Amino acid sequence: MIDSETSFVSGSAEPTGIRRCHHAGARQPGHPLQRLRAVYSHLLAILVTAAVLTAANGQEPSAASERFAIVGARVFDGERTLTDATVLVSAGRIEAVGIGLAVPERFALVDGAGRTLLPGLIDAHVHARAGGAARALAFGVTTELDMFTDPALAREMRAGQAAGTADARADLFSAGILATAPGGHGTQYGFRIPTISTPAEAPAFVDARLAEGSDYLKIVLDDGRAFGVAFPTLDAATVGALVKAAHGRGKLAVVHVGSLAGAEMAIAAGADGLVHLFADRPPPADFVRRAREAGAFVVATLGVTGTTTGVPAGRELAADARVAPYLDAAEHELLRRAYPRQPGSRIDLTNAATGIRALAEAGIPILAGSDAPNPGTAHGVTMHGELELLVKAGLSPTAALTAATAAPADAFRLADRGRIRPGLRADLLLVEGDPTTDITATRNLVAIWKRGVRFQRPRHDVVLAEPPKRGGGRVSDFETALGSSFETDWKTSTDAVIGGKSTASLTRLAEGADGSQGAMRITGAVAADSPNGWAGAVLHPGGRQGTAVDLSATPVLAFAARGSGTYDLSIFARRFGLAPVSRSFTADAEWRRYVVPFAELSGFDGRDVTAIFIGSITAGAFTLDIDDVELRPSQE
Repeated sequence: MIDSETSFVSGSAEPTGIRRCHHAGARQPGHPLQRLRAVYSHLLAILVTAAVLTAANGQEPSAASERFAIVGARVFDGERTLTDATVLVSAGRIEAVGIGLAVPERFALVDGAGRTLLPGLIDAHVHARAGGAARALAFGVTTELDMFTDPALAREMRAGQAAGTADARADLFSAGILATAPGGHGTQYGFRIPTISTPAEAPAFVDARLAEGSDYLKIVLDDGRAFGVAFPTLDAATVGALVKAAHGRGKLAVVHVGSLAGAEMAIAAGADGLVHLFADRPPPADFVRRAREAGAFVVATLGVTGTTTGVPAGRELAADARVAPYLDAAEHELLRRAYPRQPGSRIDLTNAATGIRALAEAGIPILAGSDAPNPGTAHGVTMHGELELLVKAGLSPTAALTAATAAPADAFRLADRGRIRPGLRADLLLVEGDPTTDITATRNLVAIWKRGVRFQRPRHDVVLAEPPKRGGGRVSDFETALGSSFETDWKTSTDAVIGGKSTASLTRLAEGADGSQGAMRITGAVAADSPNGWAGAVLHPGGRQGTAVDLSATPVLAFAARGSGTYDLSIFARRFGLAPVSRSFTADAEWRRYVVPFAELSGFDGRDVTAIFIGSITAGAFTLDIDDVELRPSQE
């Protein structure tokens, strides 16, 4: 018999936390089951349609043309603006810049009237994935600075750049594997990475990264608490030893921080820069002074900071008519996502914006970075949203443009790019209008050149369908099978999809809750050596992985359960991307009913559910029985 009904009211059950992530592709932090969602996202990301951008007015150079002149343009050179200027490009380099320049014979002409020529944008914080750099170039980002990716991918991309075969994508510079504590941020993606525990390990750790080809060292100094979660992080001595080892080998050391305390420790350790600005509080004047004296730079990443509060940073960007036709289906999805805000989170985007303004006023270099492809971001396009956020934070449009061009080139010692000057690479971006007065004009892309080669920008013109509405009522009673009212069965779900060793099996019992004629038994074991493992049962209401349905008419999930421990309920939604909203619950030997309003899971309304998981994320064997799964219109 069911002897009670448990309602998951606020505070009555401990939520399972997610961790903040800054990594590519299938790489979002925290809850183990996000890797399952990562598989869905990977499949979606390969659905791309191609078309060709209509050429700009005038005599345009072909991809094979080596010489051309952009005439009559407003030129922002990375720091200052020239009006009615001419830029000559030859053999992939800028030959001359000036007002009233004569155009030599055999130079093709590009009409710059009413337009602005910019240096190719440099995104100072991404996570490289296959295809990401090509998508970046489609939005005028000609260089990406990666902060954690597979060294083999980075090595392959560097080889292409060295061979001169990378003109159809952004260049990549990479940190490779980040430096983090065992179990710390960066270890939660289902694959093993080297970690570091003590200062004595620092020289060998840095040597190993440089041997893999890392261009600089990224260090993680974040215990997650500012975001309402907790995980291990490095101590001050180890951070200091890593910075010293990197500097001793002529490399920059940059630090991921999540709080003011972490930022203070990073600056004290001699870090060259922070690749996020903390948002748990505004920066005190003393911190601003010490950061300025240290000569540190800061990568703002304002958009992704906003997504950790549950607000999709790219939603408005994806709806912009200047942007939308060039987004592929996966990007439309990703830009509309956000991380569910965690109980106990102290993150406030206003704190970060206030901090960026204070740091900039103190003369500290501010760099623009997207942290793509986290929820709410995508390679290339997010830089245009980031520029707008920098202006809203208090930077002038020209200062924001510098943050995406000359400033990152200086900070990361990229002397051949980031400005429009004779002798530098012809990485160029021509836009309609004047982004030095209206920063959103960067979205009016007319032409993109990488090393003087014109990039033909693909159109996609994706039309996103709203998820179909589905009714509620009894979802599964298990009296004849392990099916559901969604015409799809419950299936096992484990970390085996990412190489883990956890196991699960589902069987139907002949007797269920309150004497019913059936129940589902989940038997499994979460492997202790599976990083962030999971095992259990999953239901896809849309019929297949990643397909969303609208359950907002019945936004309360109820079910009966019995077991002997603490278990996990996770709801995946299209808007949350790789990170589910989750609650733990405790079951014992007696059947009990549990009622979970979606609204109490980070304010979720049920409009785009892709999966429901019930199982375990705790190492060890378990058995859990489930019966009478329902979707209700209200909690009553």
